[in-house]
Amino acid sequence: MAKAHIAKGNAKITVEGTPEEVAAVVALLQGHPVSPSSRGQHTVRRKAPGKEPKPTPINLVSSLIDGGFFRKPKDLAAIKVALEELGHFYPVTTLSPTLLRMVRRRQLRRLKDKKRWLYTG
Repeated sequence: MAKAHIAKGNAKITVEGTPEEVAAVVALLQGHPVSPSSRGQHTVRRKAPGKEPKPTPINLVSSLIDGGFFRKPKDLAAIKVALEELGHFYPVTTLSPTLLRMVRRRQLRRLKDKKRWLYTG
């Protein structure tokens, strides 16, 4: 097992591991790029900048809110149709709890009209 003692400023670091792992850590601390073959199987994946969030029902309804869709009260069927027009098909049984969560977070308001709920922004 290889070992390296590194002093950087007031910090003192001791690194133990295989020679490849120690070399990779030392190279990273010195600011040198590390080739994928020397990193082994431990890689860190980072999100690409500007990448849109995953299209979950909450994210999709949030985008409808941002677009002004809820300026006038809408029922659950109208929300379902609006999402289908965007190419996202969800059953009403999935959308109903999603909208209720958003009401509880105060992202939407809910009004009762003739035994049905209307959602507004």
